[in-house]
Order: sequence, then structure tokens, then C-alpha cells
Amino acid sequence: MTATGGSGPTTATDLEGDIDRWTDQYFKKTRAIVQRNGDVQVTYAVFMRRPVSFAPRIMVDWIQQIAAERGVSFEIDQRFEEGDWVGAGEPLLYISGPMSQLVDMETLYLQKLGACCVSAYNAYLMCSALPDSQFLAMDARHCAGHEMAEMMAYAASVGSEAARRERDAVGFIGNATDATAHFFGNENGLGTMPHALIGYAGSTLRAAEMYAESFPGEPLTVLVDYFGQEVTDALAVCERFPEQAETGQLAVRLDTHGGRFVEGLDTQSSYAVLERHVPRAVRQYRNEEELHWLVGTGVSAAAIFHMRDTLDNAGFPNARIVASSGFNFFKCQVMGSVKAPIDVVGTGSYLPDDWRETYATADIVAYDGEAKVKVGREFLLRQR
Repeated sequence: MTATGGSGPTTATDLEGDIDRWTDQYFKKTRAIVQRNGDVQVTYAVFMRRPVSFAPRIMVDWIQQIAAERGVSFEIDQRFEEGDWVGAGEPLLYISGPMSQLVDMETLYLQKLGACCVSAYNAYLMCSALPDSQFLAMDARHCAGHEMAEMMAYAASVGSEAARRERDAVGFIGNATDATAHFFGNENGLGTMPHALIGYAGSTLRAAEMYAESFPGEPLTVLVDYFGQEVTDALAVCERFPEQAETGQLAVRLDTHGGRFVEGLDTQSSYAVLERHVPRAVRQYRNEEELHWLVGTGVSAAAIFHMRDTLDNAGFPNARIVASSGFNFFKCQVMGSVKAPIDVVGTGSYLPDDWRETYATADIVAYDGEAKVKVGREFLLRQR
């Protein structure tokens, strides 16, 4: 798998200026030394220290833009297909070209790779844990600027596609912002209302009505935890919009924070809900956090079953449930283990918890065709 130069929307001045301003100083000085003393052809091996899903597109596109601007050809030998699982320490790709043109690019291209690969891996695990649920990427507010937001949306799409391919999962159907909706095959971001709209409207039902009046014909997802009356407000909205509830165009979103139980539940009744639906769930070994996700405060498995029972018993079996609030891989795994009836998961928790795990590393492994790498990194030498 070999890629060579290309072009992109960023201007040449911006590209070279970014490299000059943001690359490590010792790379810039090395470039000057090589230009003064004679160029060589080099090959870089790029790897990570933990298992990941291969998500190189943003990095490769950027390298191709630089190649086009500098009038050189870089050979990019990708060792895996996009979305493939890659083991710790395995070379992800090799980049070959003139050292004077590659050496000052390392800082920036590594920034565009590591976090994408880890986030794609986390997204893959989440989708695989709840294969029948749709996922919505709601990470934008947790990103450090638009560049990271682009990388995270891309990563979610890569992990999702791998889960579809390998686990027959539904995966991510979209994300929250227009700028990155294209990664999911959409023209626009998805989403209806934040808590702020309900506060403005004065009631959950009025917020739903305002939305329907402003965006007629669109599917409607209504937050129901603002007033701590998840059940009451969910039923009120379904009764107001029965046709949408019948056709599956109406969803209620549980986003209850961890400081209280969903309306109608406490510890004892939460256990009773699970006892009815999945009696073995709390009889298996569970650590404290897993037990909390099953029967504790916030958006627990018991809360989701409780809402499903409420809607079904009231004659709204097709009204959908969107669950959000802390849905990382481990919470998704617990929910999947009890088959919690979640139609859509809203999450930004595929973003890495430990940023140190996202660090990608590059080492030169050949100079003018001669294999050479620092002691201890011989595992990076190209084997085939």
C-alpha cells in the first residue's frame, strides 16, 4: 500500500508556516545541517506502544500536501488497512524520502496519528459491546479546538466501520457538528436540544413543542431529566406527539447525572427492575463501578429498563430511548452484558482517558537503503 504526493485545501504558506512555528527546534536544526552537508534518502518507521486501530488518513493527507508543496515524492507504505487492529510496537507505516524534506515534519504528523488510532480503537470496542445500538459522537465540546475535533470524528468513523465489518454492529450514525458530518456520510451534524432550551422554554413539553414548530417533520429527541421527572415528562411528550412515537420518530434522552436516581427508582427498586429482566445480572461478580452502572444513580441499566417498561406499558413501544452520560467502553460493556434496551448512545467517551497512551513515535530505520536504527529499536526494521 503505497501513497505519494497530493494536495489539499490548506494554503502552502499556512503549511510551511505551521511547520516552522510548531515543529521541535532540534528537527529544524537537523534539517539545516543536512542541507549544508548533503542529503540522504531515509525511511521512517512509525509505531505506538499500545494496541490501536489504524487510522492514518488525516496524517497521510497532510504529508501528501507537504510533498506537493515541496515538489518531492514521499513513499508511504501503510502496513495495515484503515480500521485494522495493530499490536503494540508493530510498525504502522513506513515513510521514505529525502531527509531534508522529512526531518522537520515529524512533530506535526505524529500529532495527527496517535490520538486518532487510540480513539478509533475505543470507538470500535464501544460499538462492539452494544452492536444493536446506534451511536452518536458528541465529543466536540470535550476537544481542545477544531483540529482535535476533526481527528476525533474521523476516529469514531474508523472504529465504527471496523465494528460494522467485523462485529455486524450498527455503529456511529453521525456526530454533533456540521464540519465533520462528512465522516459519517452526512451533510449536517445531528442533535435536537440541550438542557438550555428546556430551561428557556420552562417545561420539557414546551421545549419539544418549540422544536417541532421550528423544525417540522424532523425526528424529535427530547431530554427528560431537566426537572428530575424523566418518566412524567417522557409520557407527556409521547402523549403530545403520538404519531411520532408510533413511527419511531420520537425519542427520549436520559442524561440523568450521578447525583440522583431516575424518577421512580431507588436502590431497592433498581435491583427489583433488574431482577425482572436479567436476574443473573447482579449475581455475577461485579466491581463497585460496574454495580453502580447496573443499579446506581444516574443513567443505569435499571433506569433504562425502567423507562422502556414505562413507555411500553403506556402504549408507546416504538418510542426510542437515547442514553448518554459517561458511556465509555466499560459502561457500554456492562450495558451490553445485560442487553439494556438502548436505541442510541450519545457519547464522547471514546476520547482517550490517558493522553500518554496516544503518543506515536517515529524512528529512522534506513539511510540510503542501509538498515540502521538506534539500539533497542531493531524490531522496527522492515522485514518485507
